Amino acid sequence: MDTATLKKNIEICRSLTDKPFGVNVMLMQDNADEIAHLVCDEKVPVVTTGAGSPGKYIEMWKSHGIKVIPVVPSVAIAKRMEKVGADAVIAEGMESGGHIGQTTTMSLVPQVVDAVNIPVIAAGGIADGRGLLAALSLGCEGVVMGTRFVATTECPISDNHKEWLLEHTEKDTVIIQKSIHNAARVANNMAAKLTLEMEKRGTTLEELMTVIAGRLSKKCYKNGDIDGGIYALGPAMGLIDDIKPVQQLMDDMVAEAEEVIGGLKASIY
Repeated sequence: MDTATLKKNIEICRSLTDKPFGVNVMLMQDNADEIAHLVCDEKVPVVTTGAGSPGKYIEMWKSHGIKVIPVVPSVAIAKRMEKVGADAVIAEGMESGGHIGQTTTMSLVPQVVDAVNIPVIAAGGIADGRGLLAALSLGCEGVVMGTRFVATTECPISDNHKEWLLEHTEKDTVIIQKSIHNAARVANNMAAKLTLEMEKRGTTLEELMTVIAGRLSKKCYKNGDIDGGIYALGPAMGLIDDIKPVQQLMDDMVAEAEEVIGGLKASIY
């Protein structure tokens, strides 16, 4: 979002709830500095960050009473974020859609939990109540989901993209952008295939950007062109077989987790 659009969305959010809410700041965006200052002006309660280190902004955000929660792909970065003042971290495994690290959620989350004294939130491969419960059992305080929310009625992505998700399985994601040290897990569509071909022949970053640029994906998300841009998805899409309202999704996940807890008690005792 540009700053004007973000400001409008913050106002809409505030009109709908008196509860805390958050803004995600993608630090690779060209306007990251503007966004970083806007969230202070708007007194946003929580900021999450991805695609870079938020270190240079944390002191400013904290001085405005903002809770700062960076996404981290490793134990070392989690420790670093705690040292510079993060209030919590999101430990993201390589099963996530979008930019990823090299460690799976199952092994990363408990290591981060053991390494830091701030709350840890799990991300990567979580799409139902079983995943929620598994993450909580690893010691985290909650979960972040991306792919599962694509298949909700409220998600503003095109219906074509939602249907593609439902029609494909966990085998239909691929990791691109390794050549530029910015690995990302995405849908294995024509844009992803073209990216891999370009990387194999040693293309330049400038040439790659003609395929992987975020503005292209954003355009495709709106017009329904599945193959024209990169489509970030994780293999948890293999767990998704319907499109439902967010409230129903949350209720179903909690109910499933509670049912699983009951079964586990019987098994353990």
